[in-house]
Amino acid sequence: MNARKLWSRILITVGSIAMLVGALDPMEGSLVILAGSGLVALGTFLGRCERRLIAYRVWVFILIAIGVGAFWGLNSVGGFGGHSGRSIWWGVLILPYLIGWSMGIWGPGSPRWLLVLGIGVGLLYEAIVVMVLAPAVPRVATLGPGTFVISALGVLTIGGCISRLRNRTAEGE
Repeated sequence: MNARKLWSRILITVGSIAMLVGALDPMEGSLVILAGSGLVALGTFLGRCERRLIAYRVWVFILIAIGVGAFWGLNSVGGFGGHSGRSIWWGVLILPYLIGWSMGIWGPGSPRWLLVLGIGVGLLYEAIVVMVLAPAVPRVATLGPGTFVISALGVLTIGGCISRLRNRTAEGE
């Protein structure tokens, strides 16, 4: 294996791990996810993969960068919703981050281990929703849009990973 291919594999693996680790706390880990998606895109480029895969992973990076930029920008001016004076609809600007992360986990060329761990992260997000909605919790459960977004992200990630795993099995990989 030549050095370029080796570095490509290392960057993609480290970037994928960073995207998973950052997803454990999507707010504080957003910068880790951003860096991880950048490493995956760079590793794909260095590996001289087909153009469609390079374009896909670059777009994932761009989506994450836009969403993370919006997230940190909104945080710097006091957030949105509640007492911030900004409508909850400003949160739509963060959606590219969440969509890009999910696409980066179950996208084409994702290794089997990443898909399996992606299902685990999706299940974690569903568990978070259950904990928020649990009546035994001694605080008032709020059914805000964030609850539905987290649940949708979990379902999208689980579904994407399972679909990609089933396609791999059907192809005989």
